[in-house]
Amino acid sequence: MGRRGTKLRDLVGAIKDKASQSKAAILSRPNQLSLLRATTHDLHAPPNPKHIEAVLALGHSSRATASAAVEALMDRLQGTGDASVALKCLLAVHHIVKFGSFILQDQLSVFPSHGGRNYLNLSRFRDSSSHVTWELSTCVRWYAGYVETLLSTSRVLGFFLGSSSSASEEERVSASWNGDLIRETESLASLLEQICTQPESDLDLKRNRLVEEIRGLVSQDYLSVVNEVSVRVTEFGERLSCLSFIDSIELICALKRLENCKERLLLSPNLIKKDLSESFWDVISEIKERVAEEKEAREGKLVVALRKDKGTESARFGDRVLRSGDSVRFSSGRLAANYSFSLPIVGSMEACV
Repeated sequence: MGRRGTKLRDLVGAIKDKASQSKAAILSRPNQLSLLRATTHDLHAPPNPKHIEAVLALGHSSRATASAAVEALMDRLQGTGDASVALKCLLAVHHIVKFGSFILQDQLSVFPSHGGRNYLNLSRFRDSSSHVTWELSTCVRWYAGYVETLLSTSRVLGFFLGSSSSASEEERVSASWNGDLIRETESLASLLEQICTQPESDLDLKRNRLVEEIRGLVSQDYLSVVNEVSVRVTEFGERLSCLSFIDSIELICALKRLENCKERLLLSPNLIKKDLSESFWDVISEIKERVAEEKEAREGKLVVALRKDKGTESARFGDRVLRSGDSVRFSSGRLAANYSFSLPIVGSMEACV
């Protein structure tokens, strides 16, 4: 489809937006109108900030209103075949995760009730109406997977990553069990791995303001992940002597997953870099080596203890074996008073013949 076809598509999209918004206004559905204004068919422009604010404001009323807003947002996301609408719906979900009220976030966290992986059901999304929408479809599939991972990671952490509720984590982390911290670290590693799979865009999409806004939010999440991982890795550095053998193995695997993301993340032009980025990876490498050394030391002590125990057991067994000439004494007092004799030990079955 050429430039004329693209312009026609934009025109059709604008007409659809106008018709949908007019219908919502006539039927006095302000909640739906806010959602429609935030998820238009414009391929290039991100949602107007005031329209996103209007969607977030729905969480400041009743729980029923917030529930209806989340349900309407998900229905529009899963019912559209337009790449721009799908991306803006996902962007609205992302804004709820980061900036939404507790009630709105709570309704999002329980939708749908079964949850699980790929519940947004966009892994096969395709919009082939133009070259741009085809490229955007790749972004939709990746962004949907990312938002799903972000939500699942937030469930494991117990708060929405990057939101105001994630502040002051040090005290909670210091009071957490080793197993819980390892699961949280693994979940954060999954989110970093998802960031690593961010698709490369062609020149047209690199100038697309909608895609740029998505990358901006993901970059903020990246810094939040770095902070959360740093808190947990630092805590593990204080607990090396308290880690069980299984905990050590699981932690090393999680740290290796994080390290495998290093090169891709450092080379990514889409992520915000911090001066302390290299030191972050250095700390991960250092803690991984210290955990491995502690595990090896424990393995060595375990082997020595087993060998020592085996030798002691052999000695005890040897003391229990009868030798030729050993006296056999009966516990009966009557027999003990009259009998004490030596029992020869038969060396082989032939001697019994």
